[in-house]
Amino acid sequence: MIPTTTAIDFIRFSDLPPNASSNAAPNANRPMTRNRWYSFLHAMQRGETLTGWVMVLPATIGFVLFYALPTLRAIDISLTDWNLLQPAHFVGFANYRAMMADGQFWNGMRLSAYYVLLNIPLQTSAGLGLAVAMDRLTRSLFVKATVLLPYLLSNVLVAMIWLWLLDPTLGLVNTALHAVHLPRQPFFGGTGEALLTVALINAWHGMGVVAMLFLAGLQGIPRYLYEAAALEGASEWSMFRHITLPLLRPVMVFVLVTSVTGSFQIFDTIAVTTKGGPLDATRVIVLYIVQNAFNFYRMGYASAMSVTLAATMLVYTVVQMRVMHAHESDLS
Repeated sequence: MIPTTTAIDFIRFSDLPPNASSNAAPNANRPMTRNRWYSFLHAMQRGETLTGWVMVLPATIGFVLFYALPTLRAIDISLTDWNLLQPAHFVGFANYRAMMADGQFWNGMRLSAYYVLLNIPLQTSAGLGLAVAMDRLTRSLFVKATVLLPYLLSNVLVAMIWLWLLDPTLGLVNTALHAVHLPRQPFFGGTGEALLTVALINAWHGMGVVAMLFLAGLQGIPRYLYEAAALEGASEWSMFRHITLPLLRPVMVFVLVTSVTGSFQIFDTIAVTTKGGPLDATRVIVLYIVQNAFNFYRMGYASAMSVTLAATMLVYTVVQMRVMHAHESDLS
């Protein structure tokens, strides 16, 4: 869409014939023609603007209905004491003060951050490795579909499958360990292993879509850069470090922002497998929020924690995008 100033400035008096100013009075058609041309450009501008608004209207409506309004409503509820059964009572920032003194809240945030540190490096590195392998070795649609297949399964289904596979007595994994004379592992039942197990499962579940995102970025890197580097004697690792990684920065930022914010919202896998146990070893922040809202009927307090989590993720996103210069590309 051309800005209005650009469209108007496109027509300059210097573009008119040299004798236009001297003959302006005798010839009345020239100002009329110029005015009609201005009107035509303005009409085009209005038409393009209207088309643009029509194209973004569905997404705007969805954003307002499902994101903006619920966020404002959550902020409003966070300032009240509401048990879902009786009218809400305004309490100001009492919920936020109680949250700051709540050890379970900080434990949930700590466990969520620890889960992110377990999940994101493995998921990102595995997805990047798969993307590089597919870019260099094969373009087969079957391979791409196979890599993406786990992501197409719902989180609840994935959790149920792995809950059965990792069962301490009947699971196939522990049966195989016992067959080779290795000790059985508690997996979801161990305080030191439960969160790691959940992180590994979700890394396997999400690395396919991460690989597809990185593959799209790799296919946008000009091949002549690699050819020039190869002629200079650069090794594969050197080309990966000095060409591939820098040019994948916009995709890397997108992957990290969406993966980290998604990992902080981990809920369904834990709700199906561990339910926050054993001994609160997997009671991450979102699980604690849901329990306060629907088990303890403390909707105001749960909303205060939700608003705090959303604000934390917003700050992280802004910092991440600024630090990694997400709006810039080394190709330009």
